[in-house]
Order: sequence, then C-alpha cells, then structure tokens
Amino acid sequence: MNGPLEWLAAIGTMVAAGLIAADLGRRATGWGFVLFSVVAVMWVVSGLTSDAMPIAAMNGILLLINLWGVWQYLLSPKNRRVLERMEKIEHDVEEEVEEEMEEEKR
Repeated sequence: MNGPLEWLAAIGTMVAAGLIAADLGRRATGWGFVLFSVVAVMWVVSGLTSDAMPIAAMNGILLLINLWGVWQYLLSPKNRRVLERMEKIEHDVEEEVEEEMEEEKR
C-alpha cells in the first residue's frame, strides 16, 4: 500500500480537507466534498486490491457521507437558491463585520 494510487489519494485527501477548512464559501466546500468523494473511491480500490479491508470499509462509508455533502453544497435545489441569495448580500455583511471588529479593537 505505497504506490501511486495511494499517494494520489493521500494528496487529494489533504487538498480536500484544506478546501473545507479554508472556509472559502459553499461552492469551494462543495468542491472539497467532490474531491473527498473521488479520493474515497481511490482508497476503496486501494484497500480492496491490497487486502486492507478496514481502509476499504471506512472509505466506503466516507464516500456516502461525502456524496451527501456534494448534494448539500452543490446539487440541492433549495440550498442552491439560498446560496444565490446569500451571495448577493455576502460582501455587505463581510464589510459590516470587519467594521465591527475594528471598532471592538479601539
């Protein structure tokens, strides 16, 4: 379990975690879940071909969870409408918060 597939899966897992942790918005988080889904499949394949069933089983479950994340962040019609409306006011809210934080520092 130390071949190119595992290295790609490991790097992809770290990038996906970084996308989600960076909190760059719902779209970036959704794409983080897409990447997590892809690498989960890679880990399942790796686990099955290397006789590492715990890795395969864990990533099979994680794949389902990540696909749910893709649905929630990118595909759900309701959530997409909410996102579109939130994007319209996001910039104004960020500026208000920055002003409030500057006032608190004084």
